[in-house]
Parts: sequence; C-alpha cells; structure tokens
Amino acid sequence: MASRRQQRLNQQLRDEIAKLLRYEVEDPRLATLISITEVEVAPGLERARVFFSVLGDDDEAQATLKRLQHAAGFFRRALAERLNLRHTPQLDFLLDPSIARGARVLGLIRQIEEDRANR
Repeated sequence: MASRRQQRLNQQLRDEIAKLLRYEVEDPRLATLISITEVEVAPGLERARVFFSVLGDDDEAQATLKRLQHAAGFFRRALAERLNLRHTPQLDFLLDPSIARGARVLGLIRQIEEDRANR
C-alpha cells in the first residue's frame, strides 16, 4: 500500500502531467484526446508509471505511446521546475485500456437495448 506521501505525489504528478499535455506540449500529434488516468510512484521515488488512455483505435494508441515515451524528458524537466522535489522520478508511460473497454461495454449495452426495443 502506498504511503500518504506517495498518494499525494501520485495525484500531484497526474494533475501536472495533464496540465502539461493540455497547455504546454507543442507536438500537434499529442493534441488528441489523452487522459492521464493514474500515476504510481515507486517506493524509492526514482520511477513513476504514468497510465494514460486515448480515444481512438489501437494504432493511434500505440503511436501516442511512442510519442509520450519520446517526450518523457520534456515532462520530467517541466515537472522538476514546477514541483519542489529533491529528485524528479523517471517517467514510464503505459497504455491504460480501461476507458476504451468501458466505451465498448456501453456500446454493447446500448445495442442490446436497441435490439429489445425493436422486438
């Protein structure tokens, strides 16, 4: 279980990375609908896993993953400037398919409801 400090840091990193994506990233390819769903900082605070979700197909999600991994240095430098941390963790971006999975389930439920209404 994460300590209270880690939980606060997870939330703070998630919020700051989302702000950076929304307002400061100059790569137009990262202007798609990207949601930072969760951040998990390792106990030693040297690495952070950043989970994100993309509205789009698998190819677009993989391309976004590569772009985010390429921009990890930018995010780390920007976080170091914004946050008062002794060491800013290395960022590992990972795709979180939960939003896409949820949208698929909702679509299936709507389809079932439509089929019932048409009977």
